[in-house]
Amino acid sequence: MEQRVVPQATPQTSASVDPVVQFTPPPPAYNGPLPPLPQVSYPLPRSPEIVRSVFAFAARHPEVLHYVPCFCGCQRSGHKGNDDCFIKSRDAKGVPEWESHGMG
Repeated sequence: MEQRVVPQATPQTSASVDPVVQFTPPPPAYNGPLPPLPQVSYPLPRSPEIVRSVFAFAARHPEVLHYVPCFCGCQRSGHKGNDDCFIKSRDAKGVPEWESHGMG
């Protein structure tokens, strides 16, 4: 009978543990009328209705997207969470200024 070698887990020392990531609280949700989406010169990846609903979700639910990491590489441009792909900024009343990156 053949013997199998099972690798053993090695305990991690405190030097090899990733540092704790500090999260900032999400901005407040905006529930008022939304501004029109930006015009882009390329075809949308989904129907206009779906794209509008995703942007509306980003405006109305930052408590969700703020903590979802983005996997497209935009963190190199300063994006910290998935909400940054859809919302560039918010004014004093919370009205979003759209980020066209989320339309690509």
